[in-house]
This record gives sequence, C-alpha cells and structure tokens, in this order.
Amino acid sequence: MNAFGIIAFIVALLLSVMLHEAGHFIMARRFGMKVTEFFVGFGPRLWSTHRGEVEYGVKAIPAGGYVRIVGMTPSEVLSAEDEPRAFYKARIRHRVITLAAGSIVHFIVGYVLILLMLIFVGVGTYTAKISYVGECVPAYQATACAAADPSSPAKNAGLRVGDQILSIDGVAVKDWISSTDVIRASVGKQLDLTIDRAGERIQISVTPVARVGVDGKSAGYVGIGPSYEYIRSNPFIAIPRAATSVWQVAWINLKGLAAVPTKIPDLWDQTFHGKDRDTSGLVGVVGVARVSGEALDAQGLNWKDKLSIFISIVAGLNIFVGLFNALPLPPLDGGHIAVAIADRFRMWRAKRRGVPNPPAIDVARLTPITLVVLSVLISLSFLLLAADIINPMRLNS
Repeated sequence: MNAFGIIAFIVALLLSVMLHEAGHFIMARRFGMKVTEFFVGFGPRLWSTHRGEVEYGVKAIPAGGYVRIVGMTPSEVLSAEDEPRAFYKARIRHRVITLAAGSIVHFIVGYVLILLMLIFVGVGTYTAKISYVGECVPAYQATACAAADPSSPAKNAGLRVGDQILSIDGVAVKDWISSTDVIRASVGKQLDLTIDRAGERIQISVTPVARVGVDGKSAGYVGIGPSYEYIRSNPFIAIPRAATSVWQVAWINLKGLAAVPTKIPDLWDQTFHGKDRDTSGLVGVVGVARVSGEALDAQGLNWKDKLSIFISIVAGLNIFVGLFNALPLPPLDGGHIAVAIADRFRMWRAKRRGVPNPPAIDVARLTPITLVVLSVLISLSFLLLAADIINPMRLNS
C-alpha cells in the first residue's frame, strides 16, 4: 500500500477540517460574535499562538477541529463585556449563516476540486478512436483466433489503430457507445465511416457480421476496440458540469444516509462473520484512507488515473461531510440550525400574539438527545473501524 497516498489523504482531510472551521470563524467574526479559539484536532495542545483575542493552535488527536464562539447557549456564564457578542444574542439569520458556513465550505471544496479536475485533468472516457483491430471473428467466448475463423470486417476494410471515427452513414459519432450501438444493430448492412487518419479524412465502408457476445445475444461485430482517454472540458462547460456533479454526488450520499440502518447488519456480518465486503456499503475514514493509498499505488494506472481517483475521493468525502453535518441532529451543526429556526418560529408566533419574544432555546436542554446521537455515531464509528481493519475494502475487489 502506498504510504504517500494515505498521508496525502490525511493532509487533505485536515485541510478540509481547517476550511470547515474557517467558515464558522469568518462568519462569526463577520457578524460581531466573539471567537476565542480556533483549533485543529482535539486533546492536549501541541502548539498554539495568540493573535488578538483568538488563540490558534493544533491539538494531538487529528480527528476534527473546532472554533469556540462565546455564548453558544444562554446558560453560559459571560462577562458584561462579552454578553453583547454572544452567539445566542445574534440575529437568527446570522446564527444560521454562521452554523451553515462549515457545510457550505465542504460543498465549495468539493465543487472546486471537481471543477479543477474537469478543466486540467479531464474525465476518463472511451472514445471513438480505435486502439485495437482484431485479426478475425473469434468463435463465441473465444479470446484468440483459430485457423478456421474468418478475417474481421475491420481488417478487411482496412481500419487501423489510431483511426478516429468521425461519423457513420453521415451521422456524427460523439462517443464510443454511440458507434457501438449502430454497429450492433447493423448485421449485414454496409456502414460508411468517415475516418480521421493522422489529420486526413478518408471514407471506409465496413459490413458488420453476426457474433454472439458475452451476454449470449447475437449482434453486429466488426472487430475494433476503443481508446481510453482523458477529455478535458472548456471552463464554460466545466462550471455548470461541476455543479451538476456535486448535486449528483450529494443525492447519492443522501440516499446512502437514508439506507444506513439497513446496511448495519450486513456490515456486522462482513466484519465478524467473514462475509465479502460490499464495495457499495459503509466505509469509515480508515477505509477511505486505505483506498486512497491503493489508488496511488495501483499498477497499470497512469498518473491521470491515480489523480482522478484521489480527487474524486477527496471531493466526494467533502460533499458527504457537508451533507452529514447539515442533518438536523444535535450535536451536528444542522441540529443547532434547527434550534435557531425554532427560535425564529417562536419569535414569529410571539409577534402574532402581541407578546414579548421568548428567551432563546438553551441547547444544553437537548443534552439527552445529544448523548443518544453521540452514542450511535461513536458505536457506528467503532464498527466501521473494526470493519476497515478486519475486512478492509479493496480498490479492485
């Protein structure tokens, strides 16, 4: 396993945590709240420094981070100087924006990473550029030519490796799938191909023959294979495309979160009863770090393959964390947002009744719920840790 890949993932994760906390920090300061601490990690201090009223630092356990804003609950004892700058004293919309800033940053990080990948690395795609020309039409399920096998239509037509299929019967070919769909449906029918061969456009006719494929069905066959290339996007195309990708990943994660309770029994069996690990199932941070290491150490992958996998993992993780952190459960930021919205509703109701605004909800009163949520999250975290150690998920499994 590639230690560099694991280290790179940990660094990316810590940077994401710093940016998450920076989102809270910037918005809190922007709205006049008093911030006294900005730390990455938990536990004993390894290093810290004071800048104005804020202490910045790093703690020993790299499992997150925090920003301390004074007056997060009405029960917190504050000095007369600090009370006007307490979190719970701020306007509701300012509290919501400050709380949501962490998740928003994760979505921004995911978006930026996907955008940069689309523009500078590209997306791996099977193109209509020919990388393989078969010598024959092999028998069903055969992988090599036999003496009795007829020559392939591609060879007979004169197609070559490196030829780019531009159109079939005058219809432009956008990708490999569109060309294969036409070929498979054209048994015995002559197809007129426009080919780009080293910058020269030429016309080649080829007639697909019937062959039974791996799916057991007969379809047109000419004996060519596609090139796998990374296609970069124009920035004007990449900007909306990256946004669509973030939405798609977020939707997949949202459905995955809803399915977590149903996947826990399978995870238990995969961890302690030797069941094969489900690559579409639950995985913890250790498992993701392991996959990142395997991706950067995988044989047969070029640097674009490895970088694309790594960026996708980090971007996907950020989108997941942003979504998870927004769930309306204490002690997550989404739980605090729900309390702030409840405060706003209570104020609206009081205004309609013509009575004074009620005091802000004390989050400390939600401690029993918080403890239950924490117990579930900690238990699931330990189960995921055990699964990632005892029966780790593999990149190529």
